[in-house]
Amino acid sequence: MTLLDERTTTARRAMIDSQLRVSGVNDPAVLAAFDKVAREDHVPAALAGSAYIDRALSLGDGHNLPAPLAQGRMLVEAAIKPGEKVLIVSTNGYLAALVRVLGASVTTLTPADVAGRKKAGPFDVVLIDGAAEALPASLAGMVSDDGRVVTGVIERGISRLALGRKTGTAIALLPLADMGIPAIPEFAAAKGWSF
Repeated sequence: MTLLDERTTTARRAMIDSQLRVSGVNDPAVLAAFDKVAREDHVPAALAGSAYIDRALSLGDGHNLPAPLAQGRMLVEAAIKPGEKVLIVSTNGYLAALVRVLGASVTTLTPADVAGRKKAGPFDVVLIDGAAEALPASLAGMVSDDGRVVTGVIERGISRLALGRKTGTAIALLPLADMGIPAIPEFAAAKGWSF
C-alpha cells in the first residue's frame, strides 16, 4: 500500500466514523458501500485531497458533489434492496457506485436529461443527487407505481432531505430533515414576477 493509498483509506474511515455514524447513518450495508468506494476517484484531481471533507465539492458548471452525510442519509432513507432498479440523477458517478455496491441495477441520467424529458424506467427507486426547487413533471413517469424518490428539496431558500412516493401520476414528497444539499441548476423553479 502506498502512502497516498494509506492516507485516503484513513480519510475514508474517518468520514465513516466521524461524519456518517455519529449522524444516524448506521446501516451496515450503506457503511460498507462507503468503505468500498473511493470518493477521490469521483472528483476533479485538484480536489482529491478534499474528497472526504464534510461539505459539498464544486464540480464546475454549477454542479456539486453533495457532502457524504447528505448521500449517506439518502441511501438510508431509500432502503435499497438487492436487485431493485434504481435511477440516479447526477452529473457524477459516486452515488451510482455506492448503489451498485448495494446490489441494485443502476441507470444514470443527468439533470439535463431528466429536465429535457428523456424517457426511462420505470424504476423502483429514484435518487436525485442534489436539491430541487421544482421536480420536472416527466420524473413521475420514470417511477414505478408506489416507487420511492429520495431527493433534496429547496423551500423558501432552505434545503431539506425529502422522501417521496409515486401516487397516481405525481410524486408526493415529505421533507425529513434540514440539510445542506447543493441546488441542481436544471431543477430551479421558474422565475415569476414579484415586487
